[in-house]
Amino acid sequence: MKKNDWKKRDGVVYSTDSNFGYAEPTSSAQTTLAPDKQQLKIFIDRTGRAGKQVTIVSGFVGTLDDLETLCKKLKTKCGTGGSVKDGEILIQGDTREKLLQLLTLDGYRAKTTG
Repeated sequence: MKKNDWKKRDGVVYSTDSNFGYAEPTSSAQTTLAPDKQQLKIFIDRTGRAGKQVTIVSGFVGTLDDLETLCKKLKTKCGTGGSVKDGEILIQGDTREKLLQLLTLDGYRAKTTG
């Protein structure tokens, strides 16, 4: 593997400084908030989906693994399909009331919007 991989350098093209050393950006590990600290919003969306309804749960603060675990649990309880995209949980169909009940039982602070 190359020591000087130029494809990983965001925004740095060329430097005339002989002492220049590119420092890799450090990724800050995001911790997952406790369920009672989460502010989740549940709403329905139809745009760009050929008229199909999708219930979206947004506002989750935490790691992607925890978000996917929560998504899997909600999909199982609702008996529908879904996925995680752009930090939001997408559940197929209009399941707002069921998701609200499930999330409040788990201790999350959730509300329906829209």
